[in-house]
Amino acid sequence: MTLRIRPARLDDLGTICRFRLQRTTWLAARGSDQWTRKGRGLPIEIFARSVSQSIGNGETWIAEIGGESAGTITVNDRADEGLWSPGELADAVIVHFAIVNLRFAGQRVGQALLAHAASVARERHRRWVRLDAWTTNDGLHNYYQRTGFRFVRVAGPEATGPSTALFERPTASWVPRGPMQVPALSYPELLA
Repeated sequence: MTLRIRPARLDDLGTICRFRLQRTTWLAARGSDQWTRKGRGLPIEIFARSVSQSIGNGETWIAEIGGESAGTITVNDRADEGLWSPGELADAVIVHFAIVNLRFAGQRVGQALLAHAASVARERHRRWVRLDAWTTNDGLHNYYQRTGFRFVRVAGPEATGPSTALFERPTASWVPRGPMQVPALSYPELLA
């Protein structure tokens, strides 16, 4: 099977919201408050509005396996206030809303989406891929570290959101996977 990454369309918004709700339920069953109202996560309506804007800006992608939506990621140059310094933002792309459909868990979809973020960084001549993770989700922190990210710090008190664990990975640490001019990328070797 081939994993393909394509730009998200507005008609993907319902699927992306379902991914978020699916993962929120999955996380809650494991004791995490990530993305819940109790944990100060964005209500689904605000999440949908934010993703809709990102789709309109060409910042959101969908991973597909066999024509089925397997995950999503948003990549841009913005972060919540107080997380990264202006200098850190200037030389990076920022990952948001990386979510894998549970049906495709363990098939390296997340790694392919993060590699896609690196291709976006290369296209924009940015040296870093940076992200913030839910502060209390140690399993997620471990995942990012296993995929080559380095824990940088927990953001200071000026960052008021629930995702203040900061991670980064140099763009150059990913091996380019061929020409990046093609809007839909394939990563069959990640599924092997």
